[in-house]
Amino acid sequence: MDAETLRALQAPLKQDYRENPGHALVQSRSEGVIEQESLTCTLVNPRPAQAGLHPAAGGPQGTACSADLLLDSLVACAGVTLAAVATAMGIKLREARVVAHSFWDARGTLAIDRAAPVGLGPINLTFKLDTDADEATRARLLKSTERYCVIFQTLAAPPACTVTLL
Repeated sequence: MDAETLRALQAPLKQDYRENPGHALVQSRSEGVIEQESLTCTLVNPRPAQAGLHPAAGGPQGTACSADLLLDSLVACAGVTLAAVATAMGIKLREARVVAHSFWDARGTLAIDRAAPVGLGPINLTFKLDTDADEATRARLLKSTERYCVIFQTLAAPPACTVTLL
């Protein structure tokens, strides 16, 4: 793709977002089924391996949006962590799911509005558990999952990031 083609794809989107800022809000979501026996988490809607621009930024349908992939990573890590913590605590999970969702504003990434943020907004992580564990035990399970989930902790306390051009 060349610059002219990209500008032509994005021009109507940018115009719409200038006139209707609410249209630029894009929901990113991921959901997984936690499998305690194997200590795994299966993503409900796995993404293709090829990442691309989101359609809201002029990208094609059928590629994975990086924001969704980030939430997929969080869901997978949180699901596996919860399964391991529940097992270590002796908690039997009959069924367990985890959902992560957030929004991002396409106006930021398309440089339409400097006040619009670039990146995901607040991320909500929700667990749906079918277990006989009491509320206090469930609260300890959730707190420990939060504490030991690598991706959650990385997002909650981001490390310094650098960019290098070679």
